[in-house]
Amino acid sequence: MNRQLVLASTSPRRKELLQQIGIQFTQLSIDINEDVKADECPTDYVLRLAKEKSIAGFNSLPQSQQANSLVLAADTTVVCDDTILAKPESLADCQRILGLLSGREHFVKTAIGLCGTDISIQHVVTTRVLFRELTESEIEAYWKTGEPKDKAGSYGIQGFAAVFVESITGSYSNVVGLPLSEIAKLLNQFNIPLWQDISNASAGATL
Repeated sequence: MNRQLVLASTSPRRKELLQQIGIQFTQLSIDINEDVKADECPTDYVLRLAKEKSIAGFNSLPQSQQANSLVLAADTTVVCDDTILAKPESLADCQRILGLLSGREHFVKTAIGLCGTDISIQHVVTTRVLFRELTESEIEAYWKTGEPKDKAGSYGIQGFAAVFVESITGSYSNVVGLPLSEIAKLLNQFNIPLWQDISNASAGATL
């Protein structure tokens, strides 16, 4: 059976990553509670959210489409000292988070979830990132760019914050929002091809 891939996210970064490897897909928007549960470790947290997002996306499809669809979802978090660093709520919050990451290693965890008829798969990928020392003036100037405001851990490695990164160990695309190597292997199991000619396709169209 040729299945249609649906991305349960309106993230422009995840859209661009899937387009980068030539996958045909549509997008849909979902809304779930992303609060961390008591005593929930970072890995369990992202795995749970990826599963809940993929299931919610699948359940939102018309029944006529469900049998022929696979819904892909993901959740990314930044972890330092076993603490989940969410999106900053203010300049002070951004200063606290980036101050914690300054001159240190941290981990970026992205969990992917795939849901279809009789299919529920979750997988987490972890990348180690090393930041150089950051100055207070750099952090404030970075906040003023607007980039950190919607980013877990207060930074986007693919944007202005690239200058903060001394090294990474593991998947770069995982830090951006999707571990492409792992996704490619997963989708191959369901005969969803890569590197398609999508010039006339509606890749990334929103449902």
